[in-house]
Amino acid sequence: MNRFIYKIATRDEWQAAEQAGRFDGAPVDLKDGFIHFSTAGQVRETAARHFGGQGDLVLVEIEAQALGEALKYEASRGGALFPHLYARLDLTAVTRSWPLPLGEDGHHVFPPEIGA
Repeated sequence: MNRFIYKIATRDEWQAAEQAGRFDGAPVDLKDGFIHFSTAGQVRETAARHFGGQGDLVLVEIEAQALGEALKYEASRGGALFPHLYARLDLTAVTRSWPLPLGEDGHHVFPPEIGA
């Protein structure tokens, strides 16, 4: 299991979560019945596929172990195992967050701590 997993959210979604002390999920999460996350090795492709050209985003880092048994790794894109949370996200599991702006080339600019 990965130590950290990542969620990309809009700034508005994340501000609402911070005010509530929990994240219930983005519209796609609510529709699918779980919160979608990515590992460090998956998050750039997730940003490109699902948030391409979209600014005003936040990248959130979560301590995977803090989520307990509600966190499942399940086959998704190309058969890769992606972390899915079958519960709301208690913000006590969040370790840090960053703005996820678009660069001049139109791709998201990730913090240097998140390796390529």
